[in-house]
Amino acid sequence: MTRITHATVQRSTLANLQANLHAAARLQAQMSSGTKISVPSDDPSGAHDLLRLRAEQRTTAQHQRNVADGDAWLTTVDTALTQSLSIMRGARDLAVRAGSGALGPDAREALAAEVEARRDSLLQQANTTYSGRQVFAGTTAGPAFTTDTTTTPPGYAWHGTGAAVTRQVGSESTVRVDADGSAVFGTGPTSAFAALDALAAAIRSGDSDMTAGITAIDGHVSAMLEQVASVGARHNQVLEAKDVLATRSLTLTQQVSGVEDVDLAEVILQVQSQEVAYRGALGAAAKVLQPSLMDFLR
Repeated sequence: MTRITHATVQRSTLANLQANLHAAARLQAQMSSGTKISVPSDDPSGAHDLLRLRAEQRTTAQHQRNVADGDAWLTTVDTALTQSLSIMRGARDLAVRAGSGALGPDAREALAAEVEARRDSLLQQANTTYSGRQVFAGTTAGPAFTTDTTTTPPGYAWHGTGAAVTRQVGSESTVRVDADGSAVFGTGPTSAFAALDALAAAIRSGDSDMTAGITAIDGHVSAMLEQVASVGARHNQVLEAKDVLATRSLTLTQQVSGVEDVDLAEVILQVQSQEVAYRGALGAAAKVLQPSLMDFLR
């Protein structure tokens, strides 16, 4: 027969009280933090799932930032292309007016000056930037197009690179967010700027045949329209990725909540039950363990 001593009862009672306190502290921590996993030992399987879900949340958040940046890039490009198309169509209207043959020298000079003003505006659009970076020059740091005024007519050079600016908008999805300036505006003597210079010179000369100028402008307008379609398709891809990522982010948040969050009502009931159990254990210990002051001093 096992002998139950006073010390055995004391140790057993204190161990039970400590266990009750530990359980109560754990429940209090869950209730105050709102989560049931503070350390991996609380739920090893749940902690593993939580780490995986957190990693997926970080990846999704980065893709969302990429989508927002890509959206801004493509919006900037689309705006510049729209403005460029408007400039070229306005120049075409001026060419049609100059070809009517009923204009005097002063009127022709005014039209030529307006064409040159449109050329300058077009050059400004070709050097559009977003966040300090050229949108028509790839990864080039300097201006996309520069003008060489030492020649007659002026020369126009494109300084872009073949490296496109891209943004990863999904685990396996990358979208180009800039545009090829050489495809939009042309280069050198075949550029849209040179075409406007030639048109201005033809208007000043009094030539009533604007066919060559109108044909050149129409060719550049067609090239710009092709780029508008390309940018629009890529922009649509970015916007679709934005919706997918928003749904994915919400799903991951719900999954994390399912693994990590506590049922507050249930925890409150457990805390109250644990408190009752602890008070009962204290009462039982007080009745079983009644040492006197002399026992305590010994």
